[in-house]
Amino acid sequence: MRDFLLQPIGLALLLGGFALGAIALGQNAGAGGNESLKGKRVAILVADGFEHSELFEPKKALDAAGAKTLIVSPEQNQVKSWKDKDWGEPIKVDVPLSTAKLEQFDALLLPGGVMNPDKLRTIPEAVQLVKAFVKEGKPVAAICHGPWILVEADVVRGRVLTSWPSLQTDIRNAGGKWTDQEVAVDAGLVTSRKPADIPAFNRAMIAEFAQGPYGPGVPNKTVKP
Repeated sequence: MRDFLLQPIGLALLLGGFALGAIALGQNAGAGGNESLKGKRVAILVADGFEHSELFEPKKALDAAGAKTLIVSPEQNQVKSWKDKDWGEPIKVDVPLSTAKLEQFDALLLPGGVMNPDKLRTIPEAVQLVKAFVKEGKPVAAICHGPWILVEADVVRGRVLTSWPSLQTDIRNAGGKWTDQEVAVDAGLVTSRKPADIPAFNRAMIAEFAQGPYGPGVPNKTVKP
């Protein structure tokens, strides 16, 4: 074996094997393949008209990290996405909003799309569920127009967050501190602006969901991953 390693070809093969192994580990880590969320139950709250990529891509990342993702919706049986200026792929509803309880879940994902949060913020059960997550310090991730329902739930006061730019006045009027960056993290509250931010959003979301609840009344903590 020692003689083999001393040969240039042997050494090259060995180093090549190490390199391939490192690449594979990096790919698994980037995809959330380390199962850092194993045993976590994540509610994905949506109504018809959610932005396709803002549900399916984060859901895929959560699933890869070992989470059990559950679609919670006021819609019956399935809920429709919006993609490329038309209705897109639907997804099955796992838990009707009328039966959803805070204690069933460890974390909450709020995808965007204009129609989706605009409808949810008019439904008292949806607003109360979101408020309960934040009040109890359970991690919440919202992207694009998703923070609209956070405003309606009156849970952004004193918090640093981002969103689709047209929401910034609503957020500031509700007492939030709006920032223009790809992802903002504030004590378990993860927010991003748009579909292009999804890779950074997913990384921050998985890190916060893995950390678990901060508990009620935790002081603000803002970082940029």
